[in-house]
Amino acid sequence: MGYVFVIRGSVTVSDEGRTAIVISAGERDLVLAEMRGFLENLEAITNGLAEKDMTKIAESAKRGGMATEGQVPVSLMVKLPLEFKTLGMATHRAFDDLAREATDMGDSQVVLTKLGKLINNCTTCHAVYRFDTHGSKGE
Repeated sequence: MGYVFVIRGSVTVSDEGRTAIVISAGERDLVLAEMRGFLENLEAITNGLAEKDMTKIAESAKRGGMATEGQVPVSLMVKLPLEFKTLGMATHRAFDDLAREATDMGDSQVVLTKLGKLINNCTTCHAVYRFDTHGSKGE
């Protein structure tokens, strides 16, 4: 039973090959809102790089960091497979790492490299997972 709640989560294989995580409509809305937040942070970081504004980069990156991780309810966490949770935590840590780089060193080339790795987490997640609500197909 612990395997399902901690490791496997509530998943099925979708008809297009991605792992479908089956959650409620409200839970799906919560996850997609977090992903939109990531995207908004990535946009602000990119603009900060163009403007050479390390303060803007650091502030934007912090908004996607580990400080926001505690907002996911336990009832949702048990439905997420371990690999998804691991990738999510790595993404939050990557935002924090990028914020530290912008604050401490301010090397735009290093920030850009870290940004590329962070975006790779996003594309990896979207390539592997989708969200289905009970009885319907999702994204």
